Amino acid sequence: MPREFSYKELRSATRCFNANRIIGHGAFGTVYKGILPETGDIVAVKRCSHNSQGKNEFLSELSIIGTLRHRNLVRLQGWCHEKGEILLVYDLMPNGSLDKALFEARTPLPWPHRRKILLGVACALAYLHQECENQVIHRDVKTSNIMLDEGFNARLGDFGLARQIEHDKSPDATVAAGTMGYLAPEYLLTGRATEKTDVFSYGAVVLERRKIVMAADARLEGEFDENEMRRVLLVGLACSHPDPLARPTMRTVVQMFEGEAEVPIVPRAKPTMSFSTSHLLLSLQDSVSDCNGMVTISTSSSENSYIGDDIV
Repeated sequence: MPREFSYKELRSATRCFNANRIIGHGAFGTVYKGILPETGDIVAVKRCSHNSQGKNEFLSELSIIGTLRHRNLVRLQGWCHEKGEILLVYDLMPNGSLDKALFEARTPLPWPHRRKILLGVACALAYLHQECENQVIHRDVKTSNIMLDEGFNARLGDFGLARQIEHDKSPDATVAAGTMGYLAPEYLLTGRATEKTDVFSYGAVVLERRKIVMAADARLEGEFDENEMRRVLLVGLACSHPDPLARPTMRTVVQMFEGEAEVPIVPRAKPTMSFSTSHLLLSLQDSVSDCNGMVTISTSSSENSYIGDDIV
């Protein structure tokens, strides 16, 4: 179980939060590499922003991920709430995040690693959606939140925007949060995050800039299994279907990867959302009632985190 760290211990581990120890930035904080003075263990220390959103993220992340255990989730070692500071301590992932491995690494990520990473994230989401006591909706699935351990196994992290709901219970409408480019269209319209909005975000990860599954990625130099790549591409398309009812569950996605379920056939015509006008109006009215205001859709870059009308 996660334990409480002292501020002195984490201040020492990060050399007084030295800028040279920064290894990442999130929507609500900065991540430092730390070396625990007593054990020499290398950890990642997330220093939360000193604002209400940062504090809310801290409470959400601590309450949710602290109770979760899965091989494809980043493990929370502990926390510190002292001297006005809010700090979260995680296992350090030596191979960084998936976005950096895809877009910044000098050597290309081999196809077997790419497939294994996508399967790992699918397993993590299937666990969150269907195997936990309460369903967990991540709400911010993207390549920068997928970490890679020493064996290039995927570890899904950053649960600051995550929400827990009872199984088979309709989620409440909220102000839409997450990262533009990964947000499902119905979530932007209604503010209701469901497991199918996470599925859409996963599909966006699979298809992002076509880097993961693009056979024309010259850096792969043809070293990939064509049938495997075709299967993964079809899975990505199915997950990013504009109609949430047509998207598979993450458990089905895992079965597709493992050859235990058939992948959907791509329709000849471009699919659209299946909302009827009356259904959409009712959903929007419910969302307005719950949120006391509609969400404005932003057209900003997909690299930015999005919370309601604000890009942060």
